Amino acid sequence: MASLYPKKVGGKTYWYLREMAWVDGKPQLKAERYLGSAADIAAAMADAERAVTPQRTRHLAFGDVAAAWGMTHRLDLAHIIDEVVGPRRADAGASVGTYLALAALNRLVDPCSKWAFADWWTTTTGERFTKIRASVLDHRRFWDALHTVTETHLVEIERRVTQVMIERFGLDVSAVALDMTNFATYIDTGNDKADLAQRGKAKQKRCDLRLVGLGLVVTRDGGIPLVSHTYSGNRPDVTQFATVLDELCHRYRALTDDGALGEVTVVFDAGQNSTANFEHLRSTGIGYVTSLPPSDHPDLTAAPKRRRRRVDPERFTGLTALQVRKDIYGQPTRVILTHSPTLHAGQSRGFDQTLAKTEAKLAELAARLQRGRTRRTRDTVAAEVTSLCKDTWVRQVLNWELTGDTPSKLRLSWNIDEKARAALEEELFGKRVLVTNRDSWSIADVVAAYPSQSDAEFGFRQLKDPQAVSFSPMHHWTDQTIRVHVYTCVLALQIAHLMRREATRAGLDLSVRELLTQLAGIQETVLIYPSTGGRPKTRHQLTETSPQQQKLIEIFDLQRWAPQT
Repeated sequence: MASLYPKKVGGKTYWYLREMAWVDGKPQLKAERYLGSAADIAAAMADAERAVTPQRTRHLAFGDVAAAWGMTHRLDLAHIIDEVVGPRRADAGASVGTYLALAALNRLVDPCSKWAFADWWTTTTGERFTKIRASVLDHRRFWDALHTVTETHLVEIERRVTQVMIERFGLDVSAVALDMTNFATYIDTGNDKADLAQRGKAKQKRCDLRLVGLGLVVTRDGGIPLVSHTYSGNRPDVTQFATVLDELCHRYRALTDDGALGEVTVVFDAGQNSTANFEHLRSTGIGYVTSLPPSDHPDLTAAPKRRRRRVDPERFTGLTALQVRKDIYGQPTRVILTHSPTLHAGQSRGFDQTLAKTEAKLAELAARLQRGRTRRTRDTVAAEVTSLCKDTWVRQVLNWELTGDTPSKLRLSWNIDEKARAALEEELFGKRVLVTNRDSWSIADVVAAYPSQSDAEFGFRQLKDPQAVSFSPMHHWTDQTIRVHVYTCVLALQIAHLMRREATRAGLDLSVRELLTQLAGIQETVLIYPSTGGRPKTRHQLTETSPQQQKLIEIFDLQRWAPQT
């Protein structure tokens, strides 16, 4: 038993630490240690506190970086790329596969330029568990490596990575969705080294910028990209359909023993429809589900309500449908007209908003004309009114009249034709026309398949998110570097949706943004202690986590990459 014991020497008190033991039933001094005066003990305690108190701390990103890095390991991503591209250069800081995997990781968690990559890397724990130093991630070294990746390399890499994803994650590829979009770039108009970047119909409404097109085929099981295709921004989506479809067929044959395509179904929207595309689609033997504009089939939309039948009330509340066979692009085909009360109500609300906005703009123009101070001619004003009423449905229900011959006497009036509005709503609202060659499927199965097309659209929206899995910023101006950049973005999207799928299967239904935010909240704190000679001592530990974050640690096995204390 230890105890403090005072001794007085020369009128001063000194303290000892004694340890006593029982020997033969009697207390006996076992050990004694001199501690000094009270002042000496106080100074020693202060020194001890300083020794265990860190001088400063650093907070580093951990959870999102580690989870994404772990996913690249599960895909064996760097190894696959190195097998395709070739061995690492003797003067390179890392292999091409490592650089491409890191580029995809950055696109996923915190998109930045290659110029800023090394600085970003120092704000993460990546160097600790990957053993990749920031000094080898200089932008010049990045592009020395990635300039060796050709378009042929990218196609082969994607094929191999897709096969690994399907095998290791058990992806269902029996039904896939196909869609296309384009992305705005900031490439100089005078740059003649980027044929891919061209002006066209900008889906981001940036008609002043050059565009790069991207086609994707994604799974219904999590919206995970299987096939990507980069094309010039001035080419309409419909012209790229056959190319993407052929690549899908090629990869699907490689995954099946007999090479048959009859078991896979591709879902796409009406924007890909054309006579040539349907001829090509039918020649492949692949299954398909697509849609047609309801307004192009008045014989169906005008059919009386009594001809429609309820479709699986348990799965689709209030949904009714009518099916026929019609000649579609030169061949009799199964066509299904559906009516959804939910879609009907949504379209009605949306149309009311469109009408209100149009009338507000017309009222503003009418007020200007009423003041009689306009110098515009009648034809100019009429053209403006026509432009304001350019919406197809608005033109059907809104009637306007422009009176007066001189600028000062021009007057504008309009009214809503309620009968035309009611007829429009009865004929088109809530209706969708689906087309399929799956004659053995029930109507409910066809209806259930079509919404998977939105999985591809969701992927594009994610790529346009500036904070996670983002296409921008893109600081490249040659076709080769643009292709590599686009593929790293697709890789990031694959990893993001695989992670989201894993979390969902474990009971956490989170969006990609929510998932990454939760993972980013799992940080690593570095405690830096005062130096006693030599390098300062450090200690690494994770920050406090919520129950949800703790579950994410288990899902993505983050303990594998966590600091070992």
